[in-house]
Amino acid sequence: MAKILSAERVIEYSTEFKVQVVKLTNELDVQAANIAEVLGLHPVMVYRWRQEYREGRFVEQPTRRISMTKPSGQRTPSEDKELKRLKKENERLTKENDFLKKWEKYLKEQKRKGSGL
Repeated sequence: MAKILSAERVIEYSTEFKVQVVKLTNELDVQAANIAEVLGLHPVMVYRWRQEYREGRFVEQPTRRISMTKPSGQRTPSEDKELKRLKKENERLTKENDFLKKWEKYLKEQKRKGSGL
């Protein structure tokens, strides 16, 4: 949604957010100033976004940013398969780790018993 760019709190809003705000102002029978107030924006900013939208300036620019989040519940079949495989591997490695811990404990006990004689 928004990104703070510097210590002076310069905020950059994504194009998607701007388009959503403009669509809200166009679809609802509410003044843009009221929508700006609800969203915590300055009304002039909303008016400027509306003008830029009408002029066609809201074209998605190529970016190197990578979204690290994904809408929940929208996994592909390959992602489901990979998740299932990783869960299975995690379960196996957990069992293996538990076994090794028990084995280490057993060896320590045997060493203690052997050295106590």
